[in-house]
Amino acid sequence: MVAKIRYGKSIRGILIYNETKVEQQKANLIMASGFAVDIERLNINQKIQRFKNLTDLNPTVKTNAMHISLNFDASDKLDLQKVQQIALDYMEQIRFGEQPYIVYQHNDSAHPHIHIATTLIQQNGKRKYTHNMGRLMSEPARKEIELKYGLIKAEGRNQNHSINIKPAIYGQRSTKQVINSIVLSVRENYAFTSLSEFNAILGQFNVRADRGREDTMMFEKKGLMYSILDENRNPIGVPIKASSFYSQPTLTNLEKDFSLGIEKRKPKRENLKKRIDWILLKYNTVSKNTLISELAKQGIGLVFRQNEKGIIYGVTYVDHKQRTVFNGSDLGKAYSAKTITSKFANKDEIKAYLLPKPETNFLRNQISNPLEILLEKRDYDVPILIDKKKKKKKSQQQNL
Repeated sequence: MVAKIRYGKSIRGILIYNETKVEQQKANLIMASGFAVDIERLNINQKIQRFKNLTDLNPTVKTNAMHISLNFDASDKLDLQKVQQIALDYMEQIRFGEQPYIVYQHNDSAHPHIHIATTLIQQNGKRKYTHNMGRLMSEPARKEIELKYGLIKAEGRNQNHSINIKPAIYGQRSTKQVINSIVLSVRENYAFTSLSEFNAILGQFNVRADRGREDTMMFEKKGLMYSILDENRNPIGVPIKASSFYSQPTLTNLEKDFSLGIEKRKPKRENLKKRIDWILLKYNTVSKNTLISELAKQGIGLVFRQNEKGIIYGVTYVDHKQRTVFNGSDLGKAYSAKTITSKFANKDEIKAYLLPKPETNFLRNQISNPLEILLEKRDYDVPILIDKKKKKKKSQQQNL
């Protein structure tokens, strides 16, 4: 069993996320504790009000909600009664048995899992102590529950459950719900170390996180906006502030994910390189679309990073099998944009994706074949400097 705990500033967002899954028949409400009436008789607003009655006791506490997911192995033998008892035991062992909480069982992925929504504010108005809860309370509870119920242990097994993240399509569902679901799934399941890597993953599902231009107040204040992308990879619809999502995928919180991702992805680097090598060794030359298709069969998304002029300055590999992401430069020279594009069979394609269009006739005068520039060892995102002839030293001029 794998337990994941997230804290938030809105119990409303947590409940809406799970209730939406119920409406879509992707989840079931299976249990509630701390409610005076039958939970099935309550609508969404009444459920929210039950938690709000507690959070109103201490309005100075901003982070007042907790969202827990308990994930089981696909081979675990679980019936409804057993899952309910596991949820009850877990909440008791992490000392949240007296708090009101609601349990949802999700069926939208290959492995069984449940989500638990609760609040951190107690009846006396004080906030529950949660420092190091994962290490001090959740981990011991997880291990005891694994033994008690005969569950597959988290240690020593492959935890790469298959996940089902569907790309966003604008207009099909609520934009906020779609973005929230994708962003939450990526943050929970993928290892990444920067905003550009995070966006490389999100882009696979038609979502982007944008900081705005560097000269804007939003950029200076580390603001972040999320948008759905259209078929041309352009934002569509009204962008949504990161702070408005219950999971709070703000840049400040993402930076914590960046730090964790550094260590989490280290053991996955060599496996990714081997799978890329297996594809690259098959071709001396290859078209861009074929390369993307072949890597996709290996569970690898290939993302070219381009500037505003359309010039490629890097390449990123999104590893969906190991749920991580690496820039080509992090893997080595053999996986860089320069090396990858040099394999393109269509030479016009190389020029279109790698070489800047000359603003003057200098290149035409100096290079008979424009592709000769590919043979030179220089970075194309760095301006080419033209050396001036060295002036003769004054002493040499006098001697002459």
